[in-house]
Amino acid sequence: MGKTSTRDRMSNEVNAGSMADIAFLLLIFFLVTTTIAEDKGVLVKLPSWSEEPPETQKLNTRNVYSVLVNADNQLLVRGELMDIDDLLENTKLFISNPRNESDKAEDPKKAIISLKNDRGTKYKTYLAVYNELKAAYNDLRNDEAERKYSKRFDDLTPDRQKEIRSAIPLVISEAEPTNFGEEG
Repeated sequence: MGKTSTRDRMSNEVNAGSMADIAFLLLIFFLVTTTIAEDKGVLVKLPSWSEEPPETQKLNTRNVYSVLVNADNQLLVRGELMDIDDLLENTKLFISNPRNESDKAEDPKKAIISLKNDRGTKYKTYLAVYNELKAAYNDLRNDEAERKYSKRFDDLTPDRQKEIRSAIPLVISEAEPTNFGEEG
């Protein structure tokens, strides 16, 4: 039998004892330094919960701007087909009613936007319609701020913003969606 040298007795293993510590430190580093983008979604202020049924109010149909989005993502506004590109201007005209027409809102404070979707409506279409309706209110508030104070709405003091919000309150009522393809 031959002699075994010390070289043969040495193992070729790598000491990996500190590898777990390094991986753990890197994991903590990336968790601490990474910012996670938070989706905002549609910001809607919901009424507080109440066990009591809401009081019913008799609405003048003149003040209700009904928007129905069907399963084919088509808009039916006050009983007529409309393209989404026309929704913003049409909504502004309904709310402000500059010519005091009898088929539009009596006053911006009395205007109610009723939005109803079909369960088959695409989320992208829902958001586009909602954004157009909200943009109509934003434009009207900006116009009122320019007229009264010669400033954009966002540049006003909180008290003046509150005053304009009370003159042009955002009222979007969302009805329960209808079943897929069901109209009404």
